[in-house]
Amino acid sequence: MVPGASLRDRPGRGRLALDGRWTADQAPTVEANAARILAAGRAAPVAVDLSGIERLDTLGAWVLERTRAEIEQAGGALTYVGVRSEHRTLLGEVRLREVESAAPARRGRIVGFLDTVGRETVRGGHAFVTALAFLGEVIAACGRVALRPGTFRGTALVNQIQQVAFNGAPIIVLISFLVGGIVAQQGIFQLQRFGAQTFVVNLIGLLILREMGVLLTSIMVAGRSGSAITAEIGSMRMREEVDALRVMGLDPVEILIVPRVLALMVGLPMLTLIGDIAALTGGGLTAMLYGGLTLDQFLVRLQAAVGVHHVMVGLIKAPFMALIIGILATIEGFAVEGSAESLGRHVTASVVKSIFMVIVLDGLFAVFFAAIDF
Repeated sequence: MVPGASLRDRPGRGRLALDGRWTADQAPTVEANAARILAAGRAAPVAVDLSGIERLDTLGAWVLERTRAEIEQAGGALTYVGVRSEHRTLLGEVRLREVESAAPARRGRIVGFLDTVGRETVRGGHAFVTALAFLGEVIAACGRVALRPGTFRGTALVNQIQQVAFNGAPIIVLISFLVGGIVAQQGIFQLQRFGAQTFVVNLIGLLILREMGVLLTSIMVAGRSGSAITAEIGSMRMREEVDALRVMGLDPVEILIVPRVLALMVGLPMLTLIGDIAALTGGGLTAMLYGGLTLDQFLVRLQAAVGVHHVMVGLIKAPFMALIIGILATIEGFAVEGSAESLGRHVTASVVKSIFMVIVLDGLFAVFFAAIDF
């Protein structure tokens, strides 16, 4: 039977010889001998002869390397002699290597600012490319569903429309009504200085139907439904339900994303129309209370100031804004990792990015419609 781990002095100053088995079953003895090597190495340079070792496993090699590192940290030196090739390989694999931290580069404020701007620009470009790729996947999934209508989950679409449009209508009506009243009140106060308070009808009619109605509705849908979509998909990612769908041979894009995006594209125009009506109602009531207009005067003035194409401007924007909200919400949902902190971070990012992109898209549409005089 091979004896246990042992250590003995050899002729020659600072020379130690190891014998026996330096393995996990001899752990107490290995540790005791390592303590002797450490004490000797701190006093003077030491050479450790490994030729007498019968067996060396990962534990023994790691203890030897740990001891060598401690001796070198204390200012001493330890060298191996008589090392067989297999032992040298094992010692090299478990060798303790300290990570050298790179010294932070010193740069001025201007260079640091430009570096930050550059990094954020690159990150934004990567996010834009990711969004385009994801949009392509959604369009491809819609195409597959159109070619195979039997695979489309109509129940899921109806449920999502209920969540987005029907359940969201009360808060949209309330907020739009209040905003319409506030815009009309402030407009009347300013136009009264010129005796033109009746033009407040033109103001609220054009502003709400072309810009404020769809923009306000989209922002509220992004905060309400977009965050809910991100949280739902993120929770499924945390519980590995998305991976389970793939294991069952189902496409998560078709199952989870297509119904939600289509529900947003159907529900947002409806909510926009409802919000326009509520905002005009709030503006008309305020105009009658503060501007001295009658209901007939308000309706006649409104009919003369706006046309069907003004209503269409807002309704044309709505599906595109809904698509942006849906894509960003689902991207952030699929990016959720396995922690609650990650879920909260991506829900926040979903809302912020959606609101930002909705405002940008509204500005682009405003420039486009102005260019074609629509």
